[in-house]
Amino acid sequence: MLGCARPLVLQWPMLTDPEDLAPDEPVASRRPLVVAGVAGFLIGMLVMGLLWIGATSSSPAADDARAACKALERAGTLPSGYVSQAVLAPGVVRRITAARDLSAAAADQNPVYQELADHLDGVSRMVISLNFADPAGRRHLTLAQRLCAQV
Repeated sequence: MLGCARPLVLQWPMLTDPEDLAPDEPVASRRPLVVAGVAGFLIGMLVMGLLWIGATSSSPAADDARAACKALERAGTLPSGYVSQAVLAPGVVRRITAARDLSAAAADQNPVYQELADHLDGVSRMVISLNFADPAGRRHLTLAQRLCAQV
């Protein structure tokens, strides 16, 4: 071993063995690294917890708006002309009116959903009249579906 009493050990520049230090060189402590590691871990856990809470919590208004969009989706494809109620699939009118009512409830709690409520009201009026060729009703349907894609 080249005449050394002790084997050569390559260490990181932080020397902690007092025998390896010159008499006037202070002993480096690992305490700052440990404290920084623990602090980083705790901050990371805090951030992850906040993100998890934010992702799982929702407001009742948002829940109502999502339910309104689901009801609109479950109503299915609407016919494109004048039809009798007997031609409609069972539950279409009820689902559309439920979507209207749920969106109105969402808009009452949070004005962000007012536009959705207005468009679903227009769709509801078209469905109740059984005039599926109504251009205004079709426009409301298209806009409501676009808004539902964002909810």
